Amino acid sequence: MNKRKHHSQEVAAAKTGISVRTARRIERDATLPSQKPRHSWRTRPDPFTEVWDSEVVPLLRNAPHLMGITILRKLQDDHPDRYPDSMRRTLERRIRQWRALEGPTQEVFFPQEHQPGVRGLSDFTDMSKLCVTIGGAPFGHRLYHFVLAFSRWEYANVVEGGESFEALATGLQNALWQAGGCPREHRTDSLSAAFRNLTKQEDFTTRYAALLDHYGMEGTRNNRGLGHENGSVESSHRYLKEAVDQALMLRGHRDFADRPAYDEFVREVVMRRNRRNAAAFRIEREQLRDLPERRTTDFVEDEALVTRCSTFTVRGILYSAPSRLIGHRLKVRIYGDRLDCYLSGALVHSTPRGSRSADNRHALDYRHFIDSLRRKPQAFKGLAFRDALFPREAYRRTWERLEAQLTQRQACKIMVGLLELAGLHGVEAVLAERLDTLFDADELPDLKQLRDEFAPRQTLCPEVVVHMPPVAVYDALLDKVAA
Repeated sequence: MNKRKHHSQEVAAAKTGISVRTARRIERDATLPSQKPRHSWRTRPDPFTEVWDSEVVPLLRNAPHLMGITILRKLQDDHPDRYPDSMRRTLERRIRQWRALEGPTQEVFFPQEHQPGVRGLSDFTDMSKLCVTIGGAPFGHRLYHFVLAFSRWEYANVVEGGESFEALATGLQNALWQAGGCPREHRTDSLSAAFRNLTKQEDFTTRYAALLDHYGMEGTRNNRGLGHENGSVESSHRYLKEAVDQALMLRGHRDFADRPAYDEFVREVVMRRNRRNAAAFRIEREQLRDLPERRTTDFVEDEALVTRCSTFTVRGILYSAPSRLIGHRLKVRIYGDRLDCYLSGALVHSTPRGSRSADNRHALDYRHFIDSLRRKPQAFKGLAFRDALFPREAYRRTWERLEAQLTQRQACKIMVGLLELAGLHGVEAVLAERLDTLFDADELPDLKQLRDEFAPRQTLCPEVVVHMPPVAVYDALLDKVAA
């Protein structure tokens, strides 16, 4: 009508985006749309009148959660050519109305008002859909995620293994010390690391109870299968993963040089999210309880014997160790991200923790086997854990080509030489790039040429000739000083 003040009916209708016929109807009717009575009559016959009370309603009463498309398919089977797919929306509207009038009661959600300093929540979330790679290899991992319910302040760290007690204890303590205080209550879902889910009584595990006592927190959990009761952290999972995903898109690629680089990337994403909640966190920080004087243990101890193969097994995962430890029984401290091995109280070996979810339960370091393989290179071909020794995909592809085109002696000698060059001279990444280039060019690696290119060259020390002056020279100097 504003356009009509200055334009003809046709022009005003065109500027508004309606037809001329609609414009005429609006001008003729002086009643506003909000003032018109809402019609409740049908404009066309109901196609489900004959079968609604006799077939559809009995199905809904027997199984109230049946979907409309399921009922429509049954009607199509019972009455061919009578109920086309175009009637799906009509049926769904009728079912929705029936559920509102006669259907079963629904679960009611009760919004909670959180007080500062009262509740902190922990959970793990899987990050495999983000397709992060480290050194070109897929990096299957999850995040430990902690959230303060009032301020929405959060902490997250990368967890490469499962939802273990070590990962929970490490992440929770990191979060509390970074926040600078403890909430009164710590809430999780039914983590087996914290609760004895196989028993009828719902009590804590001994280690988790000791962790809560150390920080003076009360432990609670949501009912099994009701993730929304842990909603303060569950809803944050999606937003945190979206933030990491968007940051990866902005970065341009999803590959990282190493694990510390990815850890730093996640930490920066979390810090940016926390800046938005800084004002609320300052309020909550004042209500948090004081931290104890020190952290408590976040590891589990085990023992392992280093075999003649220079390997040891912890929790079903095969690890490697330096050959000098063969025959010794090590005291192993299992952390969320690493294993520390002690012999007579001294730390003798540390290695990243392997993942039991992986198809190949090996966490081997090829550097531990290089010296022995140099003396017996042909043992590489039939080695039981040979495939676990390749540090990157480029080395595995190179071995497959060497094995196919050369004799066993030649292939093993070149492959062991490549691993020696990568491990002892610190050129694993750049050598992998060169091997990829050679593979794409359908060329075999020349070990001597690669050694000349990547191995550090020995610097020749200059020959220094020292001429000893005669003693009489010093007498002359003394005479000049005396004069």
